[in-house]
Amino acid sequence: MLQAPYDHPLNLTMQAVLTYGSWGLTALFLAIAIMKDRQQRSIFNSCVILAGLVGAFAEPLYDVGLMLWFYTPGQWTTFSAFEIPQPVWTHSGYVVLYSAPAMFICERIRRGLSVAGLYQWAAGTLLASMAFEIIGINGGTYTYWGPHVLRIFEYPLAIGVLEMAQVMCFSIAAAELHRRSTHPLAPLALFAIFPCTFYLANFGAGSPLIIALHVDQPSTLLVAIGTIISIGFALLLVHFASKLLPAANTHAAPAARRLTAGVKGAAS
Repeated sequence: MLQAPYDHPLNLTMQAVLTYGSWGLTALFLAIAIMKDRQQRSIFNSCVILAGLVGAFAEPLYDVGLMLWFYTPGQWTTFSAFEIPQPVWTHSGYVVLYSAPAMFICERIRRGLSVAGLYQWAAGTLLASMAFEIIGINGGTYTYWGPHVLRIFEYPLAIGVLEMAQVMCFSIAAAELHRRSTHPLAPLALFAIFPCTFYLANFGAGSPLIIALHVDQPSTLLVAIGTIISIGFALLLVHFASKLLPAANTHAAPAARRLTAGVKGAAS
């Protein structure tokens, strides 16, 4: 039976790189968000950034489901849940990987981001997530210790696709909140929306993979099937979420009106 590598040594140098690097970027992104909010007289961008920072407190749920283990000897720890100690860079990592892209995507959506444009952001987010995690994994700070398949430099590809999907869903949900809401404190709802969209993608679309990883007698074939299904679910999630873009609805409206007029004309 597989067991988490509890005693695996931690690369202390890489821990420092991830900690100082990610927290430095977090400070930069928060400063950008505050600057944008001052220009827009809103708290929206700051809430997008801070929602990910706070949302990282739910990371242990993800670690259990996707079988992730942070190497613990010498770890700089914030807290521990489910007997999984959490390094201090998880919160800043959430900002770098999830909140910051969402902030910029929301701005593009407000300016009329197309479906094709969203797909480009999705591809960029996937590549950034893969790069960050491949460095962290191969740098000796953590591992996905379960029987994952389709790995790239020990990084399970399905993880990146699921994370990309949740960033797209969070971005679209946040943009819709910003577009539709009028109350100045409405952006505070992002602190609830972030974990909802995070686990919508990772535990919703990712459920076939999670179950395949945790069955009493896992097999490579079963995990491969669960992986492929979860990747497909995540891609479908992004595809249908893109239909909620204001630009997509704007382009669809004239076609719908023409279709309605055609039906009425045929009936008369």
